[in-house]
Amino acid sequence: MNTSIEKRSKRVRRIAYGEHADQFGDLRLPDGEGPHPVAIVIHGGFWRAKVNLDHMNKLVEAITDLGIATWNIEYRRVGQTGGGWPGTFLDSALAADFVRTLAQTYPLDEDRIFAIGHSAGGHLALWLAGRHKLPQDSVLKNSDKHLRLKGAISLAGVCDLELMHDIHKLREKIMAISENPTFDLIGGMPKELQSRYEQGSPIALLPFGIPLVLIHGALDINVPIGVSEQFEKAAIAAGDQVIFLPLAKAEHFKLIDPMADEWSVVKASIQRLLNENGADQNGYERIEPIANDHR
Repeated sequence: MNTSIEKRSKRVRRIAYGEHADQFGDLRLPDGEGPHPVAIVIHGGFWRAKVNLDHMNKLVEAITDLGIATWNIEYRRVGQTGGGWPGTFLDSALAADFVRTLAQTYPLDEDRIFAIGHSAGGHLALWLAGRHKLPQDSVLKNSDKHLRLKGAISLAGVCDLELMHDIHKLREKIMAISENPTFDLIGGMPKELQSRYEQGSPIALLPFGIPLVLIHGALDINVPIGVSEQFEKAAIAAGDQVIFLPLAKAEHFKLIDPMADEWSVVKASIQRLLNENGADQNGYERIEPIANDHR
């Protein structure tokens, strides 16, 4: 067995954060004593059961190699008991808050925790950043003492559930198919379940009050880049600090491939988000646009 692969496999600790079979995460610790900054990593797959957290393993290993502890979370998904509304949201929140429990055993820096997710995971990463804006009576509000993030990074994320629903509805009409993952997640259409879309959609919870980074490929046919473009405009209008990095040559999955050129953009965004020397007057990190050849 390759020594490097063996070393990496040994640093994975699979830990349950709940009682359900899919309420667990993989914790990886980098070399060194710590305390280490923490990335809460959330996989995509349009919230469906057929994709699991292993989908992010290569990206997670690359992030851990940067000296960052990674908490790659699993959650109940559409097609599983308890998945969809509200279980998928509640699981991601429970998994995020569990970092405080992990910090009691492992050398984790609770002041430097951020969320990063891809596609549907990007949606959940942003939702975690904004869930403190939920109404008090929301079924998604599992605690008043939720984990406060340093920032969030969305990789081709579904930032707007209502817009994504309408995109899938248009695809259904054009392609004569019946497949709308957003409908399945929420349990219905926006006009029928408006409050669910408002509570579950990151764009409806703005402003978040923490730095946000949106990275999206112009060639993405799974989640069109316009979803991130609209979110950026709304976030700026709401007063949030957001950096949008469109990558001209990237499709949907290039963003989670550490062997692709796009990894340099993701890597730099992570490092800048955690940079301790760029706080503004509100105590948040300043993130400068990253020059790259992908625009």
